[in-house]
Amino acid sequence: MSPLLRVSDEVARTLEADGAVVALETTVVTHGLPHPEGLRVAAELEAEVRAGGAIPATIGLLDGRICVGLSADELARLAEPPAAPKLNLSNLALHVAGGGRGSTTVAATIHAAHAAGIAVMATGGIGGVHRDVAQTGDVSGDLGALARYPVAVVCAGAKAVLDIPRTLETLETLGVPVIGFGTDRFPSFYRRDSGSPVDGRCDDVDALSAAVRAHFGLGLGTGMVIANPVPASHEMPREMYEAGLAGALEDAARAHVRGRDVTPFLLERLRERTSGASVFSNTALLRANARLAGELAGALARRRA
Repeated sequence: MSPLLRVSDEVARTLEADGAVVALETTVVTHGLPHPEGLRVAAELEAEVRAGGAIPATIGLLDGRICVGLSADELARLAEPPAAPKLNLSNLALHVAGGGRGSTTVAATIHAAHAAGIAVMATGGIGGVHRDVAQTGDVSGDLGALARYPVAVVCAGAKAVLDIPRTLETLETLGVPVIGFGTDRFPSFYRRDSGSPVDGRCDDVDALSAAVRAHFGLGLGTGMVIANPVPASHEMPREMYEAGLAGALEDAARAHVRGRDVTPFLLERLRERTSGASVFSNTALLRANARLAGELAGALARRRA
């Protein structure tokens, strides 16, 4: 294992025993939710993973080392203002070499998880193809990471601000299967149904773990997307969602926001335009994904036993 990767004692012991571990990203702490809400939710996500039967491994960069399994104090350091930079595969090495800190996106978390031997990750929503891709060429590095590393990512679909049909088409091209958990339709983060189909459906964790195990067993080399819709009780009302999203996109266009700044900008505008309803939905789907990821990791560990 690279000396640039530091694995916590609890995570290391669990992995050595072929136990269940779930990787968690940290951009939700530094960029996805307002401070200190992100820290509170991060603790809740770790609790959900444990309740699902697995050990959480929250991942971030501190002092130039990728930490797999941050302590509460380390996570608080990461969340301190000014905001830590978002790390993906294109800028990770620069920040490691600089000896600094940073929060891991889905892409960077997948990389670190795979390097440590973790096969399951939980997040809110994956990145994907942006709506103005024809003008900007903006495609999230999350898709490339999913094509490179065999990690199952539990999410509530793709970020609501993206071009979901093009994101799904790109995943298909890259050989990354999209499995709906209890759904035939791909969710769109705050809403349960984006209108686009998934590749297949599993209705219980045992069936899901069998599908994940088969995909990895075939040696295809790619990750998987496990699409878990936001709980129905926390789904954002359609009219509020559509109006908030349209307004946020207009705000981004006027402000000429580009690159990795787009998603946090739009999420913040959605929070403001929906009077906090987006945070209500966001925290619920994050918790649901962490719980499912814990159950999935536990089921995979039982099959290894």
